[in-house]
Amino acid sequence: MFTFNTTKSIIAGAGVTRHIADYVRPVLGDRILLVTDKGLRRLGLLTDIQSHLAAHGIAVAVYDDIHADPPEEDVLNGVHTARTHRATGVLAVGGGSPMDVAKVIALLSRSDQPLPEAYGVGNARGPRLPLALVPTTAGTGSEVTPIAIITTGATEKKGIVSPLLLPDLAILDAELTTGLPPAVTAATGIDAMVHAIEAYASASANNNPISRALAREALRLLGANIRMACQSGGDAAAREGMLIGSLLAGQAFANSPVAAVHALAYPIGGHFHVPHGLSNALVLPHVLRFNLPAAAKAYAEIAADAFPKLADTPAETRAEAFILELEALARALDVPERLRDVGIPEDALGMLASEAMKQTRLLVNNPRPLSEGDAYAIYQAAY
Repeated sequence: MFTFNTTKSIIAGAGVTRHIADYVRPVLGDRILLVTDKGLRRLGLLTDIQSHLAAHGIAVAVYDDIHADPPEEDVLNGVHTARTHRATGVLAVGGGSPMDVAKVIALLSRSDQPLPEAYGVGNARGPRLPLALVPTTAGTGSEVTPIAIITTGATEKKGIVSPLLLPDLAILDAELTTGLPPAVTAATGIDAMVHAIEAYASASANNNPISRALAREALRLLGANIRMACQSGGDAAAREGMLIGSLLAGQAFANSPVAAVHALAYPIGGHFHVPHGLSNALVLPHVLRFNLPAAAKAYAEIAADAFPKLADTPAETRAEAFILELEALARALDVPERLRDVGIPEDALGMLASEAMKQTRLLVNNPRPLSEGDAYAIYQAAY
């Protein structure tokens, strides 16, 4: 037995946001809270969207006070803005942080549940406001996941996991991603690949054939397009391939959850403010090598999806070759490879290992059980 849930409606196509009112008004109503971040506003990505919504008689309040690794304050301020605006729906345009915050704003704006009570799996209560998400990066897949990650206190990240967070509508417009710098394109693209890899090999009881099929197609699209998207940011086909690949990976891990790569990445982001995709990339090959005794067969099965040349590699060595190709890809895309490259001191590794063990929601899905000592050894290998 397994379950599979995803966003109810997905609209994809270059330039579709030029007609965004046609898609969101029937879902979100006439008073929309638009959640984004200040960087996107400065780039002008919101100008046409706001103008189109206003031209169609939709009252829009913009909430852009969103930070990387968003703290609880970002959510609570957004809830206040939504209620003050009397929002009938929430629309997010942005990367993972605005989309995650928008999910929780939509949840809490219609509910009397305190935010701390929503953390964990299945603890969120409804109802929520209608919700539509428009990703501007090809990485998080948040537009099709029932998950939002919020920073609690100074450094710890906690997740809200509930079908209530699945958006009503996802809109994918590759034109919104063409201006992403190569470094961001690379890190978010590898993040999406991590989602597919961990979903395919997940020890979750809900690992299922639909998720596995989506993970493999995601890797095919991501592996085929990530280099071109980084080298030639205006390549429409590459950008669309990355965006669809990210969405498919999101659908996969939304139902067959991720594991130790993410568990070890979260403390890196929480304590040292390393972007999430880069945090994943830094520990990815070392976690995969740790998992080889339990997951070599799964890694061998997906290796040629991401790197077709590995189809001719003998099955018994294909999993290790897959890891080597992932390392070579990060190197070719100029993604930092070592913890020291992003300013993490060696004496922080023990603290990171201790913090990673708090991510029990994720570690339970790892193909191989992982202790604090194992986590420390992985961080040492990544250092």
